[in-house]
Amino acid sequence: MLKENEYTELKKSTSELKEAIISLVAILNKHKKGELYFGIKNDGLVIGQEVSEKTLRDISKTISDNIEPKLYPEIKTEIIENKKCIKVSFSGENVPYFAFGRAYMRVADEDKQLSALELRKLILKFSEHTWESQISNKKIEEVNKETLKKCIQKANEVKRISFTFTNVKDVLRKLHLLKEEKLLHATELLFCEDNTAEIQAAVFAGKDKLTFLDLHQFRGNIFSLKEQAELYVKEHMNWRAHLTDKGREEIPEIPLRAIEEAIVNSLCHRDYSIRKGNEIAFYKDRIEIFNVGQFPEDKDPEDYLQGKSESVLRNPLIANTLFLSKDIEKWGSGIRRMYELCKQAGVKVTFEKTSTGFKVIFFRLEEFGGLNGGVFGGVFGGVNLLEYIKRNPGKRAIHIVHALNSSKRTIERQLKELKMENKIEFRGSAKTGGYYAK
Repeated sequence: MLKENEYTELKKSTSELKEAIISLVAILNKHKKGELYFGIKNDGLVIGQEVSEKTLRDISKTISDNIEPKLYPEIKTEIIENKKCIKVSFSGENVPYFAFGRAYMRVADEDKQLSALELRKLILKFSEHTWESQISNKKIEEVNKETLKKCIQKANEVKRISFTFTNVKDVLRKLHLLKEEKLLHATELLFCEDNTAEIQAAVFAGKDKLTFLDLHQFRGNIFSLKEQAELYVKEHMNWRAHLTDKGREEIPEIPLRAIEEAIVNSLCHRDYSIRKGNEIAFYKDRIEIFNVGQFPEDKDPEDYLQGKSESVLRNPLIANTLFLSKDIEKWGSGIRRMYELCKQAGVKVTFEKTSTGFKVIFFRLEEFGGLNGGVFGGVFGGVNLLEYIKRNPGKRAIHIVHALNSSKRTIERQLKELKMENKIEFRGSAKTGGYYAK
C-alpha cells in the first residue's frame, strides 16, 4: 500500500490539483524528485480516477502554467488494485521552485510555505555546484576589509542582518562565503580587487560602433565596479537645469535610479564563468547596458514586467550579499522597476535577449540633445557649443558651464575636441583668456 511521505503525495482526484501542485513543489524543494498520485486517498485507500487524454493534458498544462522554473514531469495512467490512477513522476535541479508565486518545503507529509529568510537559506543550500560557489585561489588576506565592513554596515542600517563586523573570516563565514575556510569565486568577485570582473565603457559618435569618442575599462570588486560605472554614466549622459522655488534642479536624461538598477542587475546576474566584461555603450540615440549570460530559459522580459515570474538566480551567493546590503531591493523586480521609473520620466526603455546575453536599452530624449548628437555633438539643451562660442567670444570654460547648464567635465572635454578639430582656439593668459571660434 502506498503511503504519503516526504517523497510521495496522494490525492483522491484532480479536483485537488492546486493542492497537488503545491505538494509537488514542496517535495522538489526538499528532495529534487518525487511522485504524485491521483485516485488514492491520503490514507492509502485506492478509489480510482477517471482518466482521458484531456485529463492528462490539463494536468500537464496546469503544472506548466503555475510552477517556476518550468517543469516537465512524466504523467501517465497506472493501474493500481485494478483501478485507474494517474501517476506524476517529477524531478528538477533548479531549486527553489515556486507554486503560484510562492515557495514551499516538504516536512514529513505536510507542505510548509517558506519565509523570505528560509528561502534565502534554501538558495544558499543548493548553490554548491554553481561557478560562484567553487573555491577560489585567492587568500583571505586579499579581501578588501574596508569594502566588507562597508557592506556589513549598510546591511545593519537597513536591518537585513543582525550581526556586526568582527573580523574578515567570521563575517565571510556568516555570509556563507567560505568553504573549508577558503574563499569562493563569489567572495573573490565581491570583495577582492584583483579578479576576473570588468566593465568596458564607451561613447560612440553615431548610432553604431564605427567611431568612438571615449573608451574606458574598469576593474575591481563588484561594489567598486558598481560605483565606477554609475559615475561614468552620470558624467557622460546629458543633463538639463530646471529652476524651481527651491533653486536650481539638475535633471538627467535617464532616471538615475533606473541606470543604477540596470548596472547592479548586470553585475548580479551575469555569467562569470565566461571571460567577457560587462558593457556600457553611449550612442547618439540610446544608452545600452549589456551583460553576458543567457536570460532564464522559457522566460521573457515581458514576464517580469507583468510580475508573472519569480527570479531565477544565476549567482545566488552574490545576489544574497547584494540583497543584504540593499544594493538590490528584491529578487525578480529589477526589470519592472526600471520600466516604471522610465515611464514616469517619459523615457522609452527596452529589454533584449541576445544570443550571448542580456541588454537594457535606454532611448535618449531629443529635448536633452540625445537625437542631435548629445553632449559629444556639442548640443546642450538645444544650444550648440560652437555656436555659443561664436556668439559669445572670449568666454572662459567656467562661464560656459553656467551658461549652458552643463557639468565642468563635459564642457572641458567638448572644448578639447573642438580645439583638436581646429574649430576654436584659446587666446590670452590662463587667468584672463577665453575661447574664440576660428
